[in-house]
Amino acid sequence: MSTQPEPVSVTILDKKYQFACEPDQRNDLIEAARQLDERMNEIKDTGRLMSLERIALQVALNFSAELVKLRANEDFRQKNIDNRIRLLADQIDDALKS
Repeated sequence: MSTQPEPVSVTILDKKYQFACEPDQRNDLIEAARQLDERMNEIKDTGRLMSLERIALQVALNFSAELVKLRANEDFRQKNIDNRIRLLADQIDDALKS
């Protein structure tokens, strides 16, 4: 049974925005908006004159770069886990054959 989207208000760079989301995604949306607001304010507070669009683009690029890095780390970690599992399975097979 699906639930109806509910309105959620968030503030980003001192401006209120309203979004609709599923009730079980409300906390994630609020946290994402908080992080976005924090990052946008950090860039705004550097003192360089930037339009809202440029600030948003810089934050989006920073988030994208972090995501690329996290995915690469996850791929590396998963390959290491897979290799370790194969090694352990081979050791168990060898021990059972003995």
